[in-house]
Amino acid sequence: MIQFAAMAASAAVGVGKAIAGEIAASASKTAGATQTGATTGTAASLKARKTSTEFEKMFLEQSLDRLTKSEGTDGPMGENGTGGDVYRSMLTKEYAGQIVKSGGVGIADQVYKEMMRMQEAGGAAKA
Repeated sequence: MIQFAAMAASAAVGVGKAIAGEIAASASKTAGATQTGATTGTAASLKARKTSTEFEKMFLEQSLDRLTKSEGTDGPMGENGTGGDVYRSMLTKEYAGQIVKSGGVGIADQVYKEMMRMQEAGGAAKA
C-alpha cells in the first residue's frame, strides 16, 4: 500500500503543477479585476484545496475501479455484464468519496502544498 501511495503522490505532483499554473493565472486575473490581494489569496487557497481533493477522489475512483475488475465471467461484484459495470462504477465512486471524507490517503494534501508552493513562487517572481 505504501508503494501505491508513493506512486500516487508522484503522479499527483505532475498534475498539481499544471493545476497550480491555472490557479495562479486565474488568481492574477481576479486580483487585477475586482479583489484585493488578501481576498484573492484566500479564494485561490480555497480553490486549490477543492481541486486537490477532487483530484484525490478521481485518482481513487480509477484505482478502485481497476481493483474490482476481473477477466473472468464472475468477478468480485457478480456477473461482468453491462449492469455489473454500472453498479461497479457507482460503488467505486462511493468508496472513493468515503475514503476522501474520512481523511483520504494523503494525495490531496501533497498536491495542495505543491500548488501553494508554486503559486507563491509565481507571485514572488512577478513582484
